Amino acid sequence: MKRKELKILGLSYSQTQIGSYVIVLTDKKSVRKIPLIIRANEAQKIALELEGIKSTRPLIYDVIKSLSDAYMIDVQEIFIYQLLEGIFYTKIITSNGLEDFEFDCPVGDAIAISTIFKCPIYTTGEILETAGVIINDDGTTPEEENDDIDDMDDIDDDEFLDFIDDKPKRVVSVSDLEKMMQQAIENEEYEIAAELRDRIQNLKEE
Repeated sequence: MKRKELKILGLSYSQTQIGSYVIVLTDKKSVRKIPLIIRANEAQKIALELEGIKSTRPLIYDVIKSLSDAYMIDVQEIFIYQLLEGIFYTKIITSNGLEDFEFDCPVGDAIAISTIFKCPIYTTGEILETAGVIINDDGTTPEEENDDIDDMDDIDDDEFLDFIDDKPKRVVSVSDLEKMMQQAIENEEYEIAAELRDRIQNLKEE
């Protein structure tokens, strides 16, 4: 089974599902991109890691990292191994230096963990063919026919294409960081909101 390595192209607030985010993964060696709907807390942790923000109040992902370090367990990779009825099934591959262990995990949580452990994300060629959208980074479509992803009804096609068309230089835009800050305030996560506020101010000054 040939595997494909993916990287995070962008993270954007979903206009179709309030409180959710669209994360776009791209194949490192082709123009295929996979859009996924993830929850706000998963998107928040991904954004914090990508922005280099260390929260003063540990989140559950930070607890997982601390436990893993304490027991000398390393996350080797994230593997999106199956797509069934629009749901991506994902495994976390870990190692203690002697044995490898696999754990099933929701895809959004798995991607968040990948940003903490700086480990690669893989999927199968079949999933990339089925769920991948052929879009160049400039928003144009190659002449070859795109594969349909009709079973991914939660993702608005125009929303995804607009995101690609914008060619963001940043993985997470300032406006999306502002949305996360507002959500953090609403959830009374004031420490995180303050850290996001400071990062936003720095970005605007730059």
